[in-house]
Amino acid sequence: MQIAYPVELTKSHRSVSIAFPDLPDASTKCAAGQEGDAAIALLVDGLEQCIKERSEIPRPSRRRGCPLVEPPVLVSAKVALYQAMQENGLSNVALAHELGTVEGTVRRMIDLRHRSHVDQVEAALALLGKRLIVTVRRT
Repeated sequence: MQIAYPVELTKSHRSVSIAFPDLPDASTKCAAGQEGDAAIALLVDGLEQCIKERSEIPRPSRRRGCPLVEPPVLVSAKVALYQAMQENGLSNVALAHELGTVEGTVRRMIDLRHRSHVDQVEAALALLGKRLIVTVRRT
């Protein structure tokens, strides 16, 4: 599963409005020329909000003419873990028990701001029948 969301960019004289149609509360403005970094930060904020609210993360839609924005690799892995937990009906406590660790460890594994070790996230994904694969391509 690729986590890449379409973004709508509306340019004005010196600023750019950024919105993610799939994440209704994710919109902001930034100075022209900074929309790339601002869009990634906004996407992470929107995904983080879904996790904090324990709500379902919307699937990315397909929109013609809209560029796609991908979160950083570790954020993508954490989102995939959160989604796998939701699919399996697992709480932080239940996954921690399965992993032989404490709830705080799992909480940090799905905290998009925490610098978790990717091997921990991979192990949790594997336990849930998922495998993390990284793809490298030209920009």
